[in-house]
Amino acid sequence: MNLKEIQRVYFIGIGGIGMSALARYFHHIGKRVAGYDKTTTPLTQELESLGMDIHYHDELEDVPGVFKEINGTLVVYTPAVPDSHSELRYFLNQGFAVKKRSEVLGLITKDTFAFAVAGTHGKTTTSCILAHLLKEAKGSFTAFLGGISEDFNSNFAFEGDQYSVVEADEFDRSFLRLYPNVACITSMDADHLDIYGTASDLKDAFIAFAERIAADGKLLVRQGLPLEGVTYGIEEVAAYSIMNIAIKEGSYVFDINGPFGIIKDVVFNKPGRHNLLNALAAFAMAVEAGFEPRVLAKGLQTFKGVRRRFSYQLKERDFVFIDDYAHHPTEINAVFDAVSEMHPHTFKMVVFQPHLFSRTKDFAEEFAQSLARFDSVLLLDIYPAREEPIPGVTSSWLLDKIDHPRKKLVNKSEIIKEISTAKPNLLVTLGAGDIGLEVPKIKKALAYAS
Repeated sequence: MNLKEIQRVYFIGIGGIGMSALARYFHHIGKRVAGYDKTTTPLTQELESLGMDIHYHDELEDVPGVFKEINGTLVVYTPAVPDSHSELRYFLNQGFAVKKRSEVLGLITKDTFAFAVAGTHGKTTTSCILAHLLKEAKGSFTAFLGGISEDFNSNFAFEGDQYSVVEADEFDRSFLRLYPNVACITSMDADHLDIYGTASDLKDAFIAFAERIAADGKLLVRQGLPLEGVTYGIEEVAAYSIMNIAIKEGSYVFDINGPFGIIKDVVFNKPGRHNLLNALAAFAMAVEAGFEPRVLAKGLQTFKGVRRRFSYQLKERDFVFIDDYAHHPTEINAVFDAVSEMHPHTFKMVVFQPHLFSRTKDFAEEFAQSLARFDSVLLLDIYPAREEPIPGVTSSWLLDKIDHPRKKLVNKSEIIKEISTAKPNLLVTLGAGDIGLEVPKIKKALAYAS
């Protein structure tokens, strides 16, 4: 497909974080953009404010007439949309050019020098750090991000078209449609078993992704993963390593050891060893592409962060409120470790919204163990996203598995009351569903109460 011949792009599921980034891209290059999503959100409202025509009912008559012209129209859909969706069925049956989000992302980035960040954890933060570093190094790049970068205040950044930054998403094997020049694999923990079936099949998909890297390209892999590549790690023997870590005034200060030698006293302001690994991965990818190491190291200090990735909502002397997207046991453990490192000796309450029935079922024991590390646990109902319920898999069922004296299943309307009653020193809200929409309400109530 020649994207230059496309005049209009219609998105089915336009409000998704990856879909909306593509919508911003096509709008930016002058294409007419419209789309459907099932609910209005701050993201869809932002797209509408840019002039995109969006509707919220699966009704063909709501599709703008010009997008029903087959010549010059591209239809993009997300795998989260069911096959029974009437608009999707219409465009397929009428012979329109219909592509998955990942296919379009591959087409856009194929003729650029593509950075691709893969892994079951850390993709969004690593990609956002990399985009920030490229900007600091005055690179010409376009970035498609899986979260809202606080540096760009968007999930899309356009600073030129020589390089591209994308998240290589393992869901639905989407990353096998990309053409990376420099890629990174941050982790390969079992996830999306509703798609892959087994952890072994997921590992095979990552191996297949690594094989898609250009012949003269580079693969960065976290030390310890069963893949050949340029390794990185924390206080490990690796091609790139962070050494001599100290915490000063709430920030990490450390040295980076790499092919260039040692860069001392690098500063990074985001808490958590997992975020240090993300920072190192982004740094190493840019170095391997030829950017100046010391410029990149300096750029790490000015990285602001990603919305809903260890985002401080309130930070008072006697109360801290942190919000994070964590929705896998490994990610919950990483958040707990970061909280404990930066805020020791505090009473820690977690509010967690499980995401997907299948993930809750597959990792119930691990979720129970990771949540039990907190001093108090509030559990919301499972956010279904694209899934139908699985009999017996409920938040009540998960709660029973959590070995903890202070645990409770609550509705969203009860969160603020429960927090106010418990009076924790530190509150963490976690989950990839719509719990993020509750965060401003919680913040407002707690700030007012203080």
